Amino acid sequence: MPDTLNAFAQTAPNRLLRLTSAALVSLSLWASPVLAKDPFRTTNAKPIGDRTEAAFKALFQQGDYITAAKYAQQAEASDPLTQALRASLTYIAWDGEREDTKKAALLDQFNTYADQTRQTAAALVAKDPLRGNLYQAVGHFLEGAYIFSKDGTVKGTPQALGEIQQAFKYMDAAEKVDPSDPELNLLRGYIDLFVSLNLPFSSPAEAINRLEQYANPRYLAYRGMALGYRDLNQPAKALAAVDSALQATPNNPDVLYLKAQILVRKGDNRGSLAYFDKALAKQNQLPPGLIKQISKERNRAQNRLGNVGQ
Repeated sequence: MPDTLNAFAQTAPNRLLRLTSAALVSLSLWASPVLAKDPFRTTNAKPIGDRTEAAFKALFQQGDYITAAKYAQQAEASDPLTQALRASLTYIAWDGEREDTKKAALLDQFNTYADQTRQTAAALVAKDPLRGNLYQAVGHFLEGAYIFSKDGTVKGTPQALGEIQQAFKYMDAAEKVDPSDPELNLLRGYIDLFVSLNLPFSSPAEAINRLEQYANPRYLAYRGMALGYRDLNQPAKALAAVDSALQATPNNPDVLYLKAQILVRKGDNRGSLAYFDKALAKQNQLPPGLIKQISKERNRAQNRLGNVGQ
């Protein structure tokens, strides 16, 4: 068990928001003055704010972090989705920042948004217990990421694991309200998948099944399935899932990057280069840290190609 905890703690700061970013922020608003399309439900749709919908689409359909951040800052501050969206984008900025002063300020801001996510969610419970509990789970998960990022592996592990346990408590409460809700299954599928790959708390097969059977929107469900199969070293299944995601979001640099990674796992370094390049062609809408990571992985694939003639 200590080895498992250590592996989880070492990977958490960089993977916690990346793997689960879609789940952490892909929640619709309870109410706002301007109605927009509910991206999760085809029946019993909920009203969401126009700026929140725009931020959602910019981030998850187009992979445009810059535009998403602009809309997120304009969205309703009283809604927990807004705070979760701001937290996720701030964490990504923190992860790519190299100047110590700015990095510390971004981490403090991330913590503020994480706390506001949890507080606004608590206020929502009486009106909507499913979403209120969902967002409280999100808040605790974000706070776990903050603890790891601030305190590191050794000091942060006990407290961060406590936050993750709290997240599961609220997730269970949300599931009791409606276990088939597509938004719930999208979020829980991503979180269960991440945790199952690092701790023996849940099953990756069950997480992937949630995404496949119940989660919406489908392009995010397929993307989560591709991530899961990638990390389970099942590249053929991962490739099928990412191709389904690309059918719906063909120009999303995150999904193009994911396909490049999966092709590398399959040993197809030559084929991966085209997808790395397509992702980098969209770098004007990506954060600097992500651009650097994609470029690094592309160069590694190119070097392997030169070394072994693949």
